[in-house]
Amino acid sequence: MATLSEPIRLVAWADIQRTEDCPGGVTKADLKAAIDAADNWVDANAAAFNSALPAAARTGMTARQKARLLLHIVSKRWEVS
Repeated sequence: MATLSEPIRLVAWADIQRTEDCPGGVTKADLKAAIDAADNWVDANAAAFNSALPAAARTGMTARQKARLLLHIVSKRWEVS
C-alpha cells in the first residue's frame, strides 16, 4: 500500500492536535513532519512486518487484518485506544 495522500495526512495532523495527549514541545510544522516520517516509515517497513509474521498469518490474513493486528499490538504497548 502506498503512503497516505497529503489530504489524509492533514486530517491525521488535525486529529492528533485534538487529542488529550497532543504532543507538546513541538511546533505544528514539526508534528506534520513527524506524521510524514511515520507514514513513510510504515511504507518502507511493511514488507519487513509481513515477513516477520508466521507463514499461516502471512498467507491467510488480508493486508487490512495485518494492519489491524499491528495497530492493536502497538496500542496495547501504551494502552491507547
